[in-house]
Amino acid sequence: MKGDLTEANVAEQPRITVLGAGPAGIAAAYALSRDGAEVEVLERAPVAGGNSASFQIDGIWCDYGSHRFHPVADPKVLADVKRLLGDDLLLQPRHGRIRLGGRWIHFPLKPTDALLRLPPAFAASLLGDMALKPFRRKRGGKRSFSSVLYDGLGPTISENFYFPYVRKLWGLDPDKLAVTLAERRVSSGSVGKILAKMAKMVPGLRGETTGRFYYPREGFGQISRAMAAAAEAEGALFRFGADIVRIERTTSRVTGVVTRAEGEETRHEADQVFSTIPLTIAVRLMDPPPPPEVMMAAEAIRFRGMILVYLILETDRFTEYDAHYFPELSIPISRMSEPKNYNSATGPKGRTILCAELPCDPGERWWGMSDEELGRHYCDWLKGVGLPVKVPVIRCETRRIAHAYPVYDLDYQRHFETVDGWLSSLDGFLSFGRQGLFAHDNTHHAFAMAYAAAESLTAAGGLDRDRWAGHRHEFESHRVED
Repeated sequence: MKGDLTEANVAEQPRITVLGAGPAGIAAAYALSRDGAEVEVLERAPVAGGNSASFQIDGIWCDYGSHRFHPVADPKVLADVKRLLGDDLLLQPRHGRIRLGGRWIHFPLKPTDALLRLPPAFAASLLGDMALKPFRRKRGGKRSFSSVLYDGLGPTISENFYFPYVRKLWGLDPDKLAVTLAERRVSSGSVGKILAKMAKMVPGLRGETTGRFYYPREGFGQISRAMAAAAEAEGALFRFGADIVRIERTTSRVTGVVTRAEGEETRHEADQVFSTIPLTIAVRLMDPPPPPEVMMAAEAIRFRGMILVYLILETDRFTEYDAHYFPELSIPISRMSEPKNYNSATGPKGRTILCAELPCDPGERWWGMSDEELGRHYCDWLKGVGLPVKVPVIRCETRRIAHAYPVYDLDYQRHFETVDGWLSSLDGFLSFGRQGLFAHDNTHHAFAMAYAAAESLTAAGGLDRDRWAGHRHEFESHRVED
C-alpha cells in the first residue's frame, strides 16, 4: 500500500472491509493491517481458513482434501509463511502413487519407477505419441480442453489419464471444457515436457525442493491460523458467524455491507470492500440488484461441489503413501489422502484416517447419502482397485463443499467477463482470490492475489486501477501445482 501512516495521520487510515476469511481474505487482512489500514473481516463460518482450514478427528489433524504448500510460491509469500510458522513448517518428500493401466506408479513420476512399472504397451504408445507428434493431424472444430491435450500430449496419456480424470472432477466431457482449463491445470503440455520433469527427479539433478512440499505440523490450516493471528496482532478485526445478507450500493459505488448474526443486522462502512467470496454470490447480494444481463451471466457460472469422506480405521497406518490418484472412471473418487503421512505424525497409536475426494454436486446421488452409506461404498471402491480395508472401520464422517472447483465450460469465459466487468466497474469494491476471480489456483496463488490487492490500495483508501490491471495480467500465468 502506498503512503506512510504515522501518528499524525492515523485518523486517515483507510478502512477496509474484507468479505470471507479464506486464504485470500486472511492474506489481505494481514498485508493491509501490516501496512497500517483499519481492517474488518466478515466470515460466516466459526473459524478462519475456508476450504484450506484444518480440524481434528480423533486426535488426527485433517484437511478438506489434499493440500500442500508448494516451494514455487512467490518469494515474499513463502518468506512470510516460513517466518510465521517457523519450525512447524516441514519440508516433506512427495510420496504418492497413481493408477495407470491397472498398475500403481509413483507420483510424481520417477524415471526408474516408470520404466519398471508402466505397462509395456502403455509405455510404447507413449513414446510413439512423442515420435509421431510432428505428423499428427490436429483436431478440427472449436478448440477445447480435449483438443489441446490431444494435440499436445497425444491419445495415450489423454485417453488413459486426463480425459477420464476431468470427467470425474468436473462432471463434463473433455470436449465440453474450455482451453483455459488445460492452460491452468496441465503444466506439462507434451510428452517431452513430462520426460523433462521426470529427469529432474534423478539424484544429482534434483534441487533441494524438487519433489518436495511444505506442510505444517498441525494440518494445512495452521498456515491460515498463524496468518490470521498475525493480522489480529496488527489490529485486524475478525467477525465470525457474520452472515452477509446484502452489499449496498449506489449506481456505481459500493457504500456498505450488512451482516446478520444472532438475529440482528449490522451495517459495515468502509473506503473499500475487498471481496473473496464467490463472485456469483457477490452479484446476488448486491442491493439494488445488477442489470439483468449480469444476473443471467452469474446464474450461468458454475462451481463443482465435492464430498470429503473420512474413513477412521483402527490401525497406525493404512499405507506408506501420502496420496493415491484414481483417474479411471470405475471408482468415483478422484484422490485419497492419509493425513498422518503428510506431517509424519506418529500418534495417536492404533488410529489413522483415509480422506477420499468425491466430486459431486448438490442434488446428485451421493450428496444425499448418509455417512454410513458412503463409508460402505468407500470400502467397496478401495477393494475394487486392490486396496481392501482389512482392519476394523471405527466410523465414517463427511464434509461437503458446494464451491470446490470452478467449472470452465465452453461458455464460461463470456459469462465471467460480463460479471467480472460489471463488478470491476464499481468504485469501492474489489473481487479477487480463487472464488472472487473464478480461478483454479493453489493457496499460494490466492496469497499472491491478496498481496497484490493490498499493494494496489492508495494511502487515501482508493484503488490504483492501473496497478491492479497489471497484477491481473500476472495472474494469467498462474499454473496449478499438483
